[in-house]
Amino acid sequence: MRQALEKCPTPADEPLYAIPEWLKAFRIHDAHETAMRELRVKLQVMRDGISESEKLATYMEGRREVAAAAKVAAPALTRQVTVLDRTMHYDLFNAVGHHWRFQLRHAQMPPEGEWRNWLLMGGRGSGKTRAGAEWVHALASRQDAGALRIALVAETLGDAREVMIDGVSGIMRVARRYRPQLEISRRRLVWPNGAVAQIFSSEDPESLRGPQFHYAWCDELAKWKYAEETYDMLQFGLRLGDKPQQLITTTPRAVPLLRRLMADKATAVRRISTHENAAHLSPGFMAAMQERYGGSRLGRQELDGELIEDREDALWRRDAIAVTTLVATGPMRRIVIGVDPPAGAGKASCCGIVAAGLAGDGRAVVLADCSVTSPSPAEWARAVVAAYRRFEADRVVAEINQGGDMVTAMLRSVDVNLPITEVRASRGKFTRAEPVAALYEQGKVAHAGRFTALEDQMCDFGPDGLSGGGSPDRMDALVWALTALMLDGVGEPRVRGL
Repeated sequence: MRQALEKCPTPADEPLYAIPEWLKAFRIHDAHETAMRELRVKLQVMRDGISESEKLATYMEGRREVAAAAKVAAPALTRQVTVLDRTMHYDLFNAVGHHWRFQLRHAQMPPEGEWRNWLLMGGRGSGKTRAGAEWVHALASRQDAGALRIALVAETLGDAREVMIDGVSGIMRVARRYRPQLEISRRRLVWPNGAVAQIFSSEDPESLRGPQFHYAWCDELAKWKYAEETYDMLQFGLRLGDKPQQLITTTPRAVPLLRRLMADKATAVRRISTHENAAHLSPGFMAAMQERYGGSRLGRQELDGELIEDREDALWRRDAIAVTTLVATGPMRRIVIGVDPPAGAGKASCCGIVAAGLAGDGRAVVLADCSVTSPSPAEWARAVVAAYRRFEADRVVAEINQGGDMVTAMLRSVDVNLPITEVRASRGKFTRAEPVAALYEQGKVAHAGRFTALEDQMCDFGPDGLSGGGSPDRMDALVWALTALMLDGVGEPRVRGL
C-alpha cells in the first residue's frame, strides 16, 4: 500500500510537507499533534522487533487514541476509519510510520516566515542530509514544478554524488517510487515532471557562471575549498521565481562566510545535534563518541553542532588564514613534503603529510594536506611517496623522533632514491610553531585552497596543545615543511615552468 500511495507527485496546491489525503484521518488538525507524537513512539517500538501480536495490539491502541481525537473534529472520518478492516488498518499504520512528515523534527522543517537562507547547522549524523534531500525532493516532485531549476553544491563532485544523491539519506533514497533520473554525463537529476537539479563543486566556482536557479542546496559549506568564490557565484545565479531560496546544511566551523550568514537578517538559523537523532544511529557509535569526545571542543562542534570560536591563546586565527587563500598558484621555485609519522597504530592515529612550495615572489604556499588516518607503516610511506611524485617535490622532510631510522627505512622501501632530510625535534611543539605562525602574520605564507582538518588543528593549538588532547600531526607536518622552506632553506632550488 505504502509504495502505491507514494509513487504520485505532490498536488500543486498542497503546501510543502503537508499531510497527504490518505493520511488525514490520522491527523485531522494541529490540535491532535500530541496524539500523533504518541503514535510515533509506538512506531519506534514496533521497529525494535516486538512480536507480530504485540505490534497489532500496539497498533490498535494507537489507532483508538487517534480515532478519539479525530472524533471531535470529524465524525464522518471517524466512521470511515471504523469500517476499514483490521488488515488494511495495519498496513496503513505501517505506511504512516515511514512517511517523512511523521519522522522529521522541528529543525528539519522549512522555517516559517520570510527567508532567503535556511542555515541548518548540526553534528555528524544529526539528520542534516536527510532534511536537505527531503526538501529538494518535495520541491521538485510537485505537479507544477516542471520548470523548476535547483542547484546542488558540495565540496567535491564526488561528495555530491555519494552523499547528496546516492547516500543513505540522499535524494535517490528519499525519493522512493517517484525518483528522478541521474544523467551523470550532464551532471544533473531530472524528475518525471521535468524538474532539474544540477550538480556543482566548490572546487570549480566558475562552473556556476551562466546557469540560473529557483532553489539551491549547499552541503557542508564550512569545508568548501573555495567557499567565498563558490558562494558568490551561486548568489548571482539564484534569480528565478518570486522568492529564490537556499538551504545550507553544514557542521559548523568558525569560518568568516558562516559567521556572515548567521548575522544576515535574511537567514533562518536552525541547530540539530547528533544526540537528537540517536534512535537512527548505532548505540555503539553514540557510546564511543560520548566517551571519547563528550564535553570537548571537538565534541561540541562535531556532535552538538555548536559553533566553536578560535581559542584565545591559539597561534593562528581562522579569519587570518582565510585571507591568505589563493584561487590559483604560479610556478614554484622549490617544493618540499613535510612528514610527521604517527607515534603508534589504531583508529586515532594519523600521519601528517603536507606539501608546500616557495613561489616566485618569495612567499611560501601550502599546496595540499595529504595526511592519512589510521595507516599502517607501509600505507603512510606510500602516501608520502605519492605526494612527492604528485607535486614533483625536491625533498621530503621527515621527523624521526618517534621512529628513528625506521622512518627513513620505510620511505626508502617504497622509493630507494627518495631524497629525505631527517629532522629531530629538540624543542616543544608550541615553540617550534611560533616562528611559522609569525610568517603568517607577516603575510609570507598563503594557502592554495581550504584545508579544513589542518586549519582546525592550527586554530585549536595553544601552549598546552590541542584542547581535546591528541597530537597535532597535520600542523606538525606543516611546521616542518615551512621551516624547511622559509627558515632553514632545505631543498635544492630549480626552475619550474616557463
